Amino acid sequence: MINEPFEAASVVHIIQIALTPVFLLSGIAALLGVFSNRLARVADRLHIVTGALETGGNSAKLTAQLTYLRRRLRILEVAVGMGAMAGAMTCAATLTLFIGTLREAGSGAVLYTLFGLAVICIFVALMAFMAEVLVTTIGLRARAEKAERQADERAEERMEETMEES
Repeated sequence: MINEPFEAASVVHIIQIALTPVFLLSGIAALLGVFSNRLARVADRLHIVTGALETGGNSAKLTAQLTYLRRRLRILEVAVGMGAMAGAMTCAATLTLFIGTLREAGSGAVLYTLFGLAVICIFVALMAFMAEVLVTTIGLRARAEKAERQADERAEERMEETMEES
């Protein structure tokens, strides 16, 4: 209960303190946007691969791509889940600031716990995102190297054909 009316200065101070986690929340929201965009790209590619498998495409190659995409999906699920949990904990920390101030209770331990958990969750989300980016770049590098080898092999075959014709 509020025993005494708050002075304007103390209300302003409470709002300033409560806004600090909101800035973290803005950053979390931006990260979740990045994670979601990457998830959408993986989902689009997954639809193409599964469609090709259904129409009888090269099953060994498509199955390998499917395994690769599933690995990326699992990593992104962790990133999105942890980012969302960090956002929820940041909101809870903000709410704790308001409620604790209104009740004049010692909410410091709860506040530190929620804010600390939010930071841990965003750390794990960033690590999962980094792992997904590494998986993607490894896959892209392997694909580029394979395409380069195939191009070199075709060039050698054409050279051999022209030598045989001469």
